[in-house]
Amino acid sequence: MKPYPRKVYWNEPTMGWWERAYLFEILRGLGITSAVFLRNMWKWVTFRKGALTTYYPEETRWDYAPANRGKHVLTQRPDGRPQCVACNMCATVCPAKVIEIDAGFDPADAAHPKFPIRFEIDYSRCVFCGLCVEACPEDAIRMAKEVPGLPRYDRGQMWIGMEELLTWNPQKDVAKPYPTGGTRAEKRGSH
Repeated sequence: MKPYPRKVYWNEPTMGWWERAYLFEILRGLGITSAVFLRNMWKWVTFRKGALTTYYPEETRWDYAPANRGKHVLTQRPDGRPQCVACNMCATVCPAKVIEIDAGFDPADAAHPKFPIRFEIDYSRCVFCGLCVEACPEDAIRMAKEVPGLPRYDRGQMWIGMEELLTWNPQKDVAKPYPTGGTRAEKRGSH
């Protein structure tokens, strides 16, 4: 079988004799690598920190953005329960499908009878995109800059539950406060 002829483009790069000799390019690459290595080695010998070394978790990188997306936080109502109303919008919009929510029903809560029984995030697959925060209509989920205890040795320990999401960095200053008031029957009687 005859192969198809290769298409020739008008702007194809051409190599000079220097690149075609190949040995000179290898030596040039080794020179660049050696220069970086020797510069970093000199910093280490003179007890200065290397160019790219960050001693995590004691140090964090200096070039992190102020709004860096780190570990998730569930905000709290004034009574300490999660602000989440189990609408599943965060789980729906998540591109990695790492959020799992089981909803419960509380008929005594007039404003939002649904609440999360289980809220878990699988950090072994999370891509830290922040879409869950943007999708939440109740300001119930946020992402803090810090990531304490996030790197773990076992994937099974990378599932973070509702208890840890509520307590590791408790936040009650929600943008959309949870409505307080009586039951539905009391509200109907007042109209």
